Amino acid sequence: MNKNNEFYNLTADWVMTALEQLGFEPTGKYFKLNSYENRVYDIFLEDGSSQHKNLIVKVYRPNRWPLEALQEEQDFLNELDDNGIPVIKSLSINSKNIFEYQNLYFTICKKGVGRLPQELLGDQLKSVGRVLAHIHNVGEGKETLHRKHLLPDDYGWPSLDILNQFVAPEIWSRYEKASTLILEYLDAELENHNFQRIHGDCHRGNLIKSENSDTPPFFFVDFDDFCMGPVIQDFWMLLSGPLKESKQELDQIISGYEEFRNFPDGQLHLIEPLRGLRIIHYAAWIARRWKDPVFPSIFPNYTDYVFWAEEVEILEKIAWSLD
Repeated sequence: MNKNNEFYNLTADWVMTALEQLGFEPTGKYFKLNSYENRVYDIFLEDGSSQHKNLIVKVYRPNRWPLEALQEEQDFLNELDDNGIPVIKSLSINSKNIFEYQNLYFTICKKGVGRLPQELLGDQLKSVGRVLAHIHNVGEGKETLHRKHLLPDDYGWPSLDILNQFVAPEIWSRYEKASTLILEYLDAELENHNFQRIHGDCHRGNLIKSENSDTPPFFFVDFDDFCMGPVIQDFWMLLSGPLKESKQELDQIISGYEEFRNFPDGQLHLIEPLRGLRIIHYAAWIARRWKDPVFPSIFPNYTDYVFWAEEVEILEKIAWSLD
């Protein structure tokens, strides 16, 4: 069985056996957690077999990141934790925090205590900004060697090549034209801005409201897409809508951010084209995963004309708004 098939057919029994290899004693009770890119399980342990009642096991999708890139993710989480920034870092056993079982890599961590925020108000947005500033202060300390850079060469042009096979033929020329304008704009503009380590996928679904009074009220999870990029990338996905509709939200986040770090006003014009890059990359991400049996059921409208018509309208609005 190849790695992909083994990953597609992954079961809780596989995860429990992998944990047993590390000396843990699962009870047999588990929950499968929502995760499209990887497979994530909440595994309950026998009393007295560990200091933890349960563990979260994250099994990485094969052939996406080399081991060195996965390790850089773990190293970044350790750096953040060492600097007092609330994150959920992986547990280390015998100086290792990435493990391999039957050709698949996985990590384990304790279960975070918190919940997804239903909405973010003024003071809460300020708190998010403060945490984000601390993450970026640590992020600028060094560069990655094995993670991607948030550039069209990594995220845009290869995606466009793949989408040619999926976009509805009737609107492919419109999709290609709008996408090309956005990517060419970013090719020119991103050369003028500093890149550093960022979260990379900093949307509200990766933001947890803490239930621990001893920690800051919010913390970020899922650094699976952490990369080198302009810090503005970690702002715009936290907004409830396009910048024109969410300027007050952004101002509140910036207000908290600037208590610990200067906000790069010169990157504000990148928000809309970066949103376009995200749309293109996300659509291609689904295309790349289409053979995974989970994806057609999660995105049943992906092959419909209406889906692509809505996508191209958004991309055209972004493309026509660029200077």
